[in-house]
Amino acid sequence: MRVLGIDYGEKRIGLAISDPLGIIAQGLKVVSAENFFQNKGIEEFKELIKEFKISKIVVGFPLNMDGSTGKKGNEVQSFVEQLKKHISLPFVLWDERLTTVAAENILINTDLSRKRRKKVIDKVAAAIILQGYLDRQKQ
Repeated sequence: MRVLGIDYGEKRIGLAISDPLGIIAQGLKVVSAENFFQNKGIEEFKELIKEFKISKIVVGFPLNMDGSTGKKGNEVQSFVEQLKKHISLPFVLWDERLTTVAAENILINTDLSRKRRKKVIDKVAAAIILQGYLDRQKQ
């Protein structure tokens, strides 16, 4: 069974997926966060879970550098609570401090244009979050 990784943002939600063995994460797609729960976004999300036989969802949890939960962390917790109303899978909040910075650095090193980076950074960040979780599970 696969694990789905989520990088939640106010505008975009990055998604990543593990391989069936839970070893490697790869970016999957970016979906619009705008009206996610009001429009067909949640239904498409459920279809994705069914199609890939997702068994667990790992959501990036943006903590402050001192480890405390701030405004963004509260937004993510609210997002997860909304998802739980529609999806009955285990959710894991995973520390995502500096993952967007890491994703940006990876994309800069691949020489992608700024415009192209903006389109893929969220799914790269989701893959980094998910890979961190998968690596910890192996230990």
